[in-house]
Amino acid sequence: MSASEIQFQSTTKDTAQLERIGAHSHIRGLGLNELLEPVDTSTHNMVGQEKARRAMGVVLKMIRAGKIGGRSVLLAGPPSTGKTALAMALSQELGTDVPFTNLSASQVFSLELSKTEALTQAVRRSMGVRINEETEIIEVALANKDSPNRMETIYDLGSKMIDMLRSEKVSAGDVIRIDKASGKISKLGRSFSRSRDYDAVSSTTKFVQTPEGELQKRKQVTHVVSLHEIDVINSRQQGFMALFAGDTGEIRQEIRDQIDAKVAEWREEGRATLVPGVLFIDEVHMLDMECFSFLNRALESEMAPVLVIATNRGLSKIRGSQYVSPHGIPVDLLDRLMIVATEPYDVAEIRQILSVRVQEEEVDMDPTALELLTRIASETSLRYAIHLIITSQLTATKRKSKVVELADIERVYSLFVDIKRSTKLLMEYQKEFMYNDNRQSRKQLAKLALG
Repeated sequence: MSASEIQFQSTTKDTAQLERIGAHSHIRGLGLNELLEPVDTSTHNMVGQEKARRAMGVVLKMIRAGKIGGRSVLLAGPPSTGKTALAMALSQELGTDVPFTNLSASQVFSLELSKTEALTQAVRRSMGVRINEETEIIEVALANKDSPNRMETIYDLGSKMIDMLRSEKVSAGDVIRIDKASGKISKLGRSFSRSRDYDAVSSTTKFVQTPEGELQKRKQVTHVVSLHEIDVINSRQQGFMALFAGDTGEIRQEIRDQIDAKVAEWREEGRATLVPGVLFIDEVHMLDMECFSFLNRALESEMAPVLVIATNRGLSKIRGSQYVSPHGIPVDLLDRLMIVATEPYDVAEIRQILSVRVQEEEVDMDPTALELLTRIASETSLRYAIHLIITSQLTATKRKSKVVELADIERVYSLFVDIKRSTKLLMEYQKEFMYNDNRQSRKQLAKLALG
């Protein structure tokens, strides 16, 4: 193929990249070595909770070994003790090849899907199937017409393939791969043998060997799809396009049974293997008896993922019943769980967490301001103190300063009240509010105000 025969139109457009910072976007992993010992915080940004991290490290090893399918882990502890952060760290450690589904318990109660259907889809979304296939590919190195030792092969490219060449920014000296079945074009890198023939390249350019021998080859391709994706593709007329539309709806059990039988057949033929993923349900105490009963049964199935649930409740009623149980979870399900406890952070750990968040949000903060923020977090809550980081930066920007100082923290602390000050304000002006004659509510407010 002659690269000079392909014409490209180069256009440049100035775009501003928008980066969103989430509550746990700073988490890179559990921060453990092979011996499950904590390592330097700068590589993973996990602070404190060493016992809980070691326990999740054991869970991680069991997931990778494939020995924990159908098991359950409960992360239990007070608010702001890193339960969700531990689950996100586990997700980061597993990587993209292992399915990880993040679900809030309140999402189960949907008007479009029944509770059991929503949980079934979540369970099957967390189970992967690694499929091994052979496909015909073409690997070529592009060259100009006047290049020495050039072998010419002519291919008739359609408009879509030409668009893909343009999107990949292919030029003479590049090695490309063409999938004959789908027509997909992938840029592998720059050819070693032709790297000197063309202009200088950047430090990030990848160099690969020039393809030799036959251009058309058969290659083993491995890809992972979830059981839910297979369900949707086979239950909708538009096939895989239904995944992008988001209109999955109810899926008949007969279709799922047929897919399970087909996957079992692929496993016997050696064409596929199961990849048990992780289903993480946060605020699990929001589920009711029917949901807990479904999870009990689902965990006994061969197609069950690893279930990780989290709650901050102590002794409380199970939703939809009058029964009181630890963590608001039925005792028969609690008996199946491996419980990992999280503990409140001490002052040094709070200071370190705030320092990590300051770096993540790219805020330049004075040490005295950080110390005051740490004190506020220890007296109120860690989440409240984290909210003050970006607001204090905006205050500093308003006075044309790039560094957040002590006065900026004091300013936003006076503007935004925490729950204790808000409760005291509510008690002081409760007569001004509507429906304030509930004595039980007054007792609860007094407890909140006293901390």
